[in-house]
Amino acid sequence: MSAIELQHAVEQFLYDQADWCDRQQWDEYLACFDPSAVFHVPQWDSEHVATTDPKREMSMIYYANRGGLEDRIFRLRTGKSAASHPMPRTLHQINNVRIRSQAQGVLQVGAKWSTHYTRHGQADCYFGEVSYELRQSGASFSILRKHVLLLNDRINAVLDFYHL
Repeated sequence: MSAIELQHAVEQFLYDQADWCDRQQWDEYLACFDPSAVFHVPQWDSEHVATTDPKREMSMIYYANRGGLEDRIFRLRTGKSAASHPMPRTLHQINNVRIRSQAQGVLQVGAKWSTHYTRHGQADCYFGEVSYELRQSGASFSILRKHVLLLNDRINAVLDFYHL
């Protein structure tokens, strides 16, 4: 695969993942993640420094493997998440996708993102940077790690994986 084809394939994978989240197609969304995938949203330690070790420092969200996402989605599907009822309508935008490195079938990818959402008649937006470790899997990819740096200074509502 050429560099241009690889860039396009990575972008399409990330766009699909975002679209499945917006459409609440949870099976397709979960299939993007390897069973061992880490999902991490660090907390800000100071104005320009985020925490780095989710096992020792505070995080906004930390799932050590896909099981954490599976549990959240189970609670969404069964109505056992009062904080997410009703579910917000979301619109994810992914841009500035950059393949940073590639070694042994694993890609380090960075991107910028924003998610617009509405719930209870209120609209708002989250935005930030994201880094991924992606394993090439045939013609597609599998997320080994998703590290989201939320740049918003204030969180005025519930923050959950579907906002990121």
